Amino acid sequence: MEPIYNFRETEMNGGIINFRDYQGKVLLIVNTASKCGLAPQLESIEKLYNKYRIQGFEVLGLPSNQFRQELGSEEEISEYCQVHYGVTFPMTRKIVVNGLDEDPLFTYLKDQSGKGKIKWNFTKFLIDKEGNLLKRFAPITKPEKMEKLIIEALKK
Repeated sequence: MEPIYNFRETEMNGGIINFRDYQGKVLLIVNTASKCGLAPQLESIEKLYNKYRIQGFEVLGLPSNQFRQELGSEEEISEYCQVHYGVTFPMTRKIVVNGLDEDPLFTYLKDQSGKGKIKWNFTKFLIDKEGNLLKRFAPITKPEKMEKLIIEALKK
């Protein structure tokens, strides 16, 4: 299977996110949904991002309407996440996390974790500095519970 650094995504503003730019960094990938009851996690994820970014921690949010809890347009999603949760980390255009049209990145992440389909919004994947999946976190896992593993990964 190809390494994670071969993937690309499209940012909400149309820019290309090249995963090669994440080499040597710890990366948290999360499927988001603005109207999900778990959306307040965005605030905690943003706090971790701000706290550890200077040490090489990056976050990438991938909005999905797979579970019918995302706003209509990229502009609405971006504005909502910034206004309500202060999100400054990169967010992509909407993607599909399961099924025939699923984003190849999520096919890869699900295969790497061995845990099958994404069951809900805010499934989180922590990637180490070498591009390996460290851990897949359940949607209900609070971002604060990931902090110890993020710190350990940054030290390696």
